[in-house]
Amino acid sequence: MRLITLALAVLLLLIQYPLWLGKGGWLRVQDLEQQVDAAHDKNDELRRRNAKLDSEVRDLKDGTGAVEERARYELSMIKDNEIYVQILHKGQSAPDEGATPPMPVEEPVKKP
Repeated sequence: MRLITLALAVLLLLIQYPLWLGKGGWLRVQDLEQQVDAAHDKNDELRRRNAKLDSEVRDLKDGTGAVEERARYELSMIKDNEIYVQILHKGQSAPDEGATPPMPVEEPVKKP
């Protein structure tokens, strides 16, 4: 009788092995689900970044506002009939003649 019980216990363990530790076992499935969740999170992040870049590209292609803003703040350019006004804080010196002026502190003032 003990031999039959022992044989059945061994068979039960042999049947359980593939379920828990085999190629399609629960532990492997759980690990794959975690990898899929991580991939979904990364894809969502990349979709948000792509949407932001797409919006910026569309704005640069269609609108002049973004191009004008970049020209003003990155290249210190001004429009015709505008005067560039720079406000120096205490302890700052005026830029050298011919040097590119720093980013404007205030919007340029239009000529009367």
